Amino acid sequence: MLLRTAAHPLSQQLAARFAERIRDRLLAPGARLPSVRQCAAQHGVSPSTVVAAYDQLLAQGLAEARRNRGFFVRDLGQKTALAQTAAQSEALTDPQRARRLGAPISAATLMRGMFHPISDKPQPGMGILPPEWIGDGPIAAALRKVSSPAQLRDASGRYGEPAGDAWLRRVLAERLRVMGIDAAAGQIITTVGATQALDIVSRTLLKPGDAVMVEEPGWAIEFARLGALGARILPVPRHADGPDLAVMARYCEAHAGSAEAPRLYVSVSVLHNPTGACLSPAAAHRLLQLAHQHNFWIAEDDSYCHLAPAHATRLAMLDGLRRTIYIGGFAKILAPNWRVGFLAAPPQLLEPLLDTKLLSTLTTPSLPERALAHCIEQGQLRRHAEHVRARLDAARSRSVRLALQAGCRLASEPAGLFGWVDTGIDTDQLALRLLDHGYLLAPGALFHASRQPSTLMRINFASAQDAAFWKTFAQARKALAGRGGRAQNLANDVNRCD
Repeated sequence: MLLRTAAHPLSQQLAARFAERIRDRLLAPGARLPSVRQCAAQHGVSPSTVVAAYDQLLAQGLAEARRNRGFFVRDLGQKTALAQTAAQSEALTDPQRARRLGAPISAATLMRGMFHPISDKPQPGMGILPPEWIGDGPIAAALRKVSSPAQLRDASGRYGEPAGDAWLRRVLAERLRVMGIDAAAGQIITTVGATQALDIVSRTLLKPGDAVMVEEPGWAIEFARLGALGARILPVPRHADGPDLAVMARYCEAHAGSAEAPRLYVSVSVLHNPTGACLSPAAAHRLLQLAHQHNFWIAEDDSYCHLAPAHATRLAMLDGLRRTIYIGGFAKILAPNWRVGFLAAPPQLLEPLLDTKLLSTLTTPSLPERALAHCIEQGQLRRHAEHVRARLDAARSRSVRLALQAGCRLASEPAGLFGWVDTGIDTDQLALRLLDHGYLLAPGALFHASRQPSTLMRINFASAQDAAFWKTFAQARKALAGRGGRAQNLANDVNRCD
């Protein structure tokens, strides 16, 4: 609550609240601030107080005014000289905030919320299962099995194998064979989670300026990561059955035979993030034909495989690891802090990919890899995943019911961990409102290569089954929608953009 005190004017308190959220990346660059009238009503102050607060944000280089459009968050990496001076001065007295100023741009908002929750409430915008769903699981017992004194000495006294623990790679090869993916143990490289596997692939196959096709909507972190590598991102619309192949063909044909032709396509074939859609066999066949015709690689991220239907279509299964690099991980289902992931690649790419791993992390820790191998081999991971899937099915049903009751509709068929929900309201504005109540949303704008307004948001079914959240959400949505039809007009404009 804003307090009426002589020492701290309301405008200064309001500006400080927005400034803190901008610097902490809870408000992402490009996000639209509430209109003066909306902000005044929301905080119970006069419009002149809001104008004074926004003026302070402009002076600090934290916001910018756009003619006839309103006020927007500025990119902290492009501050004016005045704002840079202020930041340098502030850094002398607040090291923690100085570190935040150097943080990645908008995609990091959700990551920060995952590591440092803004409240103790369930967070529907998060991308992980609740910790209590994972618990000790089978991993604690497996760790005891592989950590005898002799095994500890062996695992601690020297670096692990460059490609990863041999036992785990053999077990993974067998697991992939059961899934229909023919990969020998020698074609598998372990990594520090699936995220590092994606990074190794990108750093090996791309140089700054190379074109990469990425699904849109897509994983916000992937857009930011590829951008940081200097890649040229080519967004490909993602439909229920797979990517828009006509768009991909146009990208390829426009630069056929030149250095600007796409080098890589990054895909989440199964339980796509954020829509939950799965690739159809027909779309997969046409996609692989396109990849062979135009000579681009495919990085297939299957991080949600443990939550997926039994016989979902994978590109690596149909392709036989010729143009496809298959990527998996276990952080979504088991021991997130251990960060065990892997990639399975065509033989001709193994040495370059391994070189990149060695240059970035040398090797990966063998002890958690051996414990994971034990969990898989003994069937413990399979049984744990079955339990989680059953629990998620129940949570999904409840979350969908609550979302519909709150006035939303499902923009895609609910499946897996995530729901793609149409709120009918600009979700950047909704996110701003819900932040005041301790909830961090995942607005649809984050899932586009270039930020644009959206009425969509991603929810985590496991953490969106809290009726208190949806009650607060419905109140915020109603407040935004009840402004003389202006919100509905905005929603129509946003839908045209989407």
